[in-house]
Amino acid sequence: MNSVLGKVVDAVMIDENDHDYFVQPARNGQTYRLPKDESPQALHIGGSVRGFVYENENHQLQMTCQHIPTIQVDHYDFGTVVGVRRDLGVFVDIGLPNKDIVVSLDDLPSLKRLWPQKGDRLMMALKVDEKNRIWGQLADEGVFEAIANRPDPRMKNKDVKATVYRLKMAGTFAITDDYCLGFIHPSERDQEPRLGQQVSARVIGLSSHGSLNLSLKPRAYQAIGEDAQMLLEMLRRTPDHTLPFTDKSDPEKIRQEFGISKGQFKRAVGHLLKARLVSMVNGKLILIKDPDDE
Repeated sequence: MNSVLGKVVDAVMIDENDHDYFVQPARNGQTYRLPKDESPQALHIGGSVRGFVYENENHQLQMTCQHIPTIQVDHYDFGTVVGVRRDLGVFVDIGLPNKDIVVSLDDLPSLKRLWPQKGDRLMMALKVDEKNRIWGQLADEGVFEAIANRPDPRMKNKDVKATVYRLKMAGTFAITDDYCLGFIHPSERDQEPRLGQQVSARVIGLSSHGSLNLSLKPRAYQAIGEDAQMLLEMLRRTPDHTLPFTDKSDPEKIRQEFGISKGQFKRAVGHLLKARLVSMVNGKLILIKDPDDE
């Protein structure tokens, strides 16, 4: 097996043509093409150069000094999915000018609907098989734990962006943009996110092992519609957080006060009642919980 593929190595220039230098890493015995416009300086026979070596899309051994990826053998980082082939896996851009890296279907979810799609992100390193093919190696739990930051308790109820990195029956595991680990229980999502999908989530708690409990569901007041939000805002602004209206109130008075029909008013109140934000007592609509205080 070629032991230097997917790594940054030192090499010596042994030949050249009009467009390329040809270099050999120490004790490797194989020759790599280094385009002259990617070399950090003009080279002469015997001159040393350092760069990343790989096999390009034309199956040529190549070195690059200007496009050294952060993703290497034993070096993990996020790469962007640029293509999907159902019989092979997904292609990931790691920054090389003429090579995308495949994450094998063997390392992807059994349900293809949960495979990463174009634009998704995967935390991965490189691995080389016995045929000298370079593959993407997805980060395991240990890698994520090693790079994770301890969450701040003040993050509760904050909105975060996170990338899904593991799918299990128990729920979805994700890492936020500031590298805090998070968990999404199936009850806190309407559908299961894809591996590599970037999601917008809300912190609903902190677990005892130092990760965030996340929800993909909107806050109650974000799911209740414009009319209900209007009533909610009016309740907030009154000194005693009440309005002298219920579903029994006169339709004309409702229209004069709120600019909506009695049917719209009743639907809006129904949404607020279902969200347990209001109650109706003695002819009044009463705010019992402000979602902004959660």
